[in-house]
Amino acid sequence: MQLTAAASFLTILQEESVSIQTYSHSFLHIILQHVEHRDAGVSNAWLETLLSIIEALPKETLRHEILNPLVSKAQLSQTLQSRLVSCKLLGKLANKFEAHIIKREILPLVKSLCQDVEYEVRSCMCRQLDIIAQGIGTELTKSIVLPELIELARDESSSVRLAAFETLVNLLEMFDADDRSQTILPLVKSFCEKSFKADETILLSLSLHLGKLCHGLYGILTPDQHLRFLEFYKKLCTLGLQQENGHNDNQVPPPNQEQEKRYASVRKNCAYNFPAMIVFVDPKNFHMELYSTFFCLCHDPEVPVRHTIAICFYEVSKLLSSGVYLIYKELIALLQDESLEVLDALVDHLPETLELLTTGGESSVQESKLLAVPDLIPALTAAEQRAAGSLKWRTHEKILQKYACLPHIISSDQIYYRFLHRMFTIMITNNVLPVQKAASRTLCIFLRYNRKQEQRHEIIQKLIEQLGQGKSYWYRLRFLDTCEFIIELFSKSFFCKYFFLPALELTHDPVANVRMKLCYLLPKVKSTLKIPADKHLLQQLELCVRKLLCQEKDKDVLAIVKRTVLELDRMEMSMDAFQKRFYEKDSLDQEKEREELLLLEMEQLEKEKQQNEGRQNSDKVFEKKQRRDSKTSAVLPKTIPMSVAGSSSCTPSTSKEVKKSKLVRSQSFSSQALHPKYGNLEKCTGKNSTTVYATSVSGTGKSVLSYTDDSFRTRNSSGNASLYSNTSLPSTSRNINNSVDQKNNGSKDTQSRKATLKSRKSNP
Repeated sequence: MQLTAAASFLTILQEESVSIQTYSHSFLHIILQHVEHRDAGVSNAWLETLLSIIEALPKETLRHEILNPLVSKAQLSQTLQSRLVSCKLLGKLANKFEAHIIKREILPLVKSLCQDVEYEVRSCMCRQLDIIAQGIGTELTKSIVLPELIELARDESSSVRLAAFETLVNLLEMFDADDRSQTILPLVKSFCEKSFKADETILLSLSLHLGKLCHGLYGILTPDQHLRFLEFYKKLCTLGLQQENGHNDNQVPPPNQEQEKRYASVRKNCAYNFPAMIVFVDPKNFHMELYSTFFCLCHDPEVPVRHTIAICFYEVSKLLSSGVYLIYKELIALLQDESLEVLDALVDHLPETLELLTTGGESSVQESKLLAVPDLIPALTAAEQRAAGSLKWRTHEKILQKYACLPHIISSDQIYYRFLHRMFTIMITNNVLPVQKAASRTLCIFLRYNRKQEQRHEIIQKLIEQLGQGKSYWYRLRFLDTCEFIIELFSKSFFCKYFFLPALELTHDPVANVRMKLCYLLPKVKSTLKIPADKHLLQQLELCVRKLLCQEKDKDVLAIVKRTVLELDRMEMSMDAFQKRFYEKDSLDQEKEREELLLLEMEQLEKEKQQNEGRQNSDKVFEKKQRRDSKTSAVLPKTIPMSVAGSSSCTPSTSKEVKKSKLVRSQSFSSQALHPKYGNLEKCTGKNSTTVYATSVSGTGKSVLSYTDDSFRTRNSSGNASLYSNTSLPSTSRNINNSVDQKNNGSKDTQSRKATLKSRKSNP
């Protein structure tokens, strides 16, 4: 009853059920009366209510009803509970009055309570000093609060020393460099040195506030002091792991279960402070100073430690900026972590982290995606499958939602082959509706940024055939969900082109739930139409609505159809022409349509680029073949005389012709020796060189003539083909004429050969 009454009194004030004057008169006295209840739970409940309403009460009421009675209640003669309540009230009142009132009426009570005989009171008052310091300003803090803190930091009770340390850390920004270096730094150093020998609670507090402490002392530390704080932090990060790794140099007995939990909490606090320590050492020195520590925290045996470092991973990535590539292996390790809690924490900022990793911390668009993180795709697929195999469907849903960022991280083909079909499988096989919807929306985003028209058509056809025309009504419901996402993400023309009619076909669905869901979707479907271009689709929509009105037998569906008809009648259609009232929607739709057309243009450009590269490769191969052929043509004149010599030795009647041929060959070899670079070119393209070879071997035999002539004809035709391969269409007539000339020349050569053979037969 007391706890409920305390909560009710606070609700009355928050909801402003009565005026503040009425509240002070009617309820404040009851609250003050029960604050010192003998039951600790009841007393704390009323105290929380009192501390909450202090913010709303006027100053005069606070001074007369609360501050004045505190003078007597803070005395040593009062009970311990009364003095503890006074400490908390003084801390709350310090921000409600002017500095001179605080100095005259509140600070004497504060000093008295700081020197109380009970350590609980000293500790409680010490934790209020940072709030009081904010109310009295820097000068009074240095002259009154700081001496009290120094004295409390040397207190015999560890809880008081701990409270003094935490208060000093919170007040570091209020002190100048001299106070920090001469007064606070020695206290902090001694506190750190004694922390390992003291109670583990002090070590826990120190590890939690170490990042803030190092940040506050950053400008006043010498290099040696800077190194000592860094080494102290590294030591805390591996606390309790030395025994596990076999480095128990001091022969310290292994920790018990309670100590292991405390050590794990210390390492968890160190993981929480890791971003602050990166600032402390400077991100440029991360690899040398802190990478090994970061590696240990990411592979810590305790799940809470890895969970905390996973939460901080994005902050670490931002701080490292261009050096973010140093921690990509740790990202992969956390994605593959066996604990879904770690994965869930990492996924929260996964899109931003991946963007930093792929861009190298720079805002410019990357030239090639996923160069820095080669193992990312297997890690992402494994993470999704691990979440899918668990009972934590919210983690699975979150992962699928965050994977919508992948079009900006990896290429379209990688998404198509590794992720897109997986999304479709989840839509069909998973039993959790939010997971199915998340997979559907992510699939639509993948489709939105797919850069190959053939793949897009395949996905669209699959959606229509397997979902829209699926046997299970569950598939058809998911198709309507997909249509809703298509309307949201794509342009109006895209939906009308591919999904408008398949969606309307579900008006004849045998399942009432499917027809009902379609009726809810019809206003959005109609909003995709543009008049007069989509007038025929509007007629189809009106026809389907009329059929539903006339033929629908389910009373629930019919009621929804009637409401939908009224909504459709009130809708205003967007026109093809520009209209001011639809400016925002139309401009957004035009932007989507422009992006879709741009994807088509980019695909066309990529195809043309690939074709050009193929042509260039074939041209290079052809040029190599040409060079090879030209080299063989240079070798041929040297091989021909050997065969000629063999044939001439068999026919002594042709000795004169052999001499002539030797003379001609010697002239041709001399021309080669004079012009080694251009000899082959003239033989391939010049007509005179062709006639020279024909006359030089005219009396040597048919086989040698046919070999040389065919080789030349081949080179001439290949030369013409390479010459006109990259010309425009009208140049084909030139190729035809050249080929005709080559045929004519070939026929003339054969005629001359036949005449020579006849003369040889007639003159044996």
